Amino acid sequence: MKQDTTPLPVPLRVGEPRTIAGYPLHARIGEGGMGTVFLSRTRGGQPIAIKLIRPEYAQDAAFRERFTREVAAARRVSGYHLLPVVDHDTQGEHPWLATRYVPGIPLDAALGGGSPLPLPVTLQLLACVASALHAVHTADVVHRDVKPGNILLAADGPWLLDFGIARAASAATFTTMGRLVGTPRYMSPEHALGRRATTASDVFALGLVAAEAATGRHPYGRGNALAVAARIAGTDREPPVLDDVPEPLRAIVRSCLAAAPGHRPSAATLAQYCAGAARHDVRDFAGWLPEPLAAEVTRVERAVAGLSAFAEAPTVRSLPATAPITVQDPEAETASEWLRRVRRKAEPESPQSPQDPQIPQSPQ
Repeated sequence: MKQDTTPLPVPLRVGEPRTIAGYPLHARIGEGGMGTVFLSRTRGGQPIAIKLIRPEYAQDAAFRERFTREVAAARRVSGYHLLPVVDHDTQGEHPWLATRYVPGIPLDAALGGGSPLPLPVTLQLLACVASALHAVHTADVVHRDVKPGNILLAADGPWLLDFGIARAASAATFTTMGRLVGTPRYMSPEHALGRRATTASDVFALGLVAAEAATGRHPYGRGNALAVAARIAGTDREPPVLDDVPEPLRAIVRSCLAAAPGHRPSAATLAQYCAGAARHDVRDFAGWLPEPLAAEVTRVERAVAGLSAFAEAPTVRSLPATAPITVQDPEAETASEWLRRVRRKAEPESPQSPQDPQIPQSPQ
């Protein structure tokens, strides 16, 4: 992995706030298209991440309304491998939300050097994130932006990030900025074509992540955002290249990347199958990461523990994790132009199947 991509806490800039709603800000730990992420702590000393929304979003009434609904939905979601929302303010002059935090490294940073994860690690990661998605979907929430940058690797397992942000962005991005919501390289075919994203769309995106984690490359190849999304949109005619994905993961990924949403497994089915395929307890995280990645996680842990506010906090490592706010792909075009160009290469969507498909057994 690239050493300079590990998200270490950095000092606050001149002009940045020192407190938000009584929470002291100790460092900046991320910055993205929707705002800045600060490291803070509760009165009991528990570390939290506070995401402060950018003023241009805060001034958009449609965004505020959707942000309020989505944060409320996110607070209904609970489960392991998920960031719980612990506090928020959606109505104030500067909207923000706070989640719990532990040190870790985003999956995209871990894959930054093109080195794939070992198969057992990939299966364990997929089982845990699929379980997290199941909890999200059970609460009637669709993530809409499952990608390596929204999956964090920590000492106590992988964690799914930003499920309370992605849908809230849609109002502002379409009405104010005119941009397509999500990350094009990790969209499902229906999402890339501008159709409604569903729970099956999240499963497709997770299949893309799994293939990339296991091989170090995107299953739809290289190219700019439009080129990759166009290939995804036309997947019923030109399926992804999965030859280098090892079994039994290949059968799992192929099922997730089915062209028709109704032909993909549910997140619950996916989690169950991956847990069985892993052939060990996927809840056991003792030494689960390869040594280079484990060393990077330790480096982040030490950087946080070295801050004066956390020097005496023994619980830093044991809490769920966070990462920088979701960043839109800078190559994304206006929604109308994007859809017009992608649709040129895509045929009508295949009909959905009503049942939850089973993942086919891989050849022995």
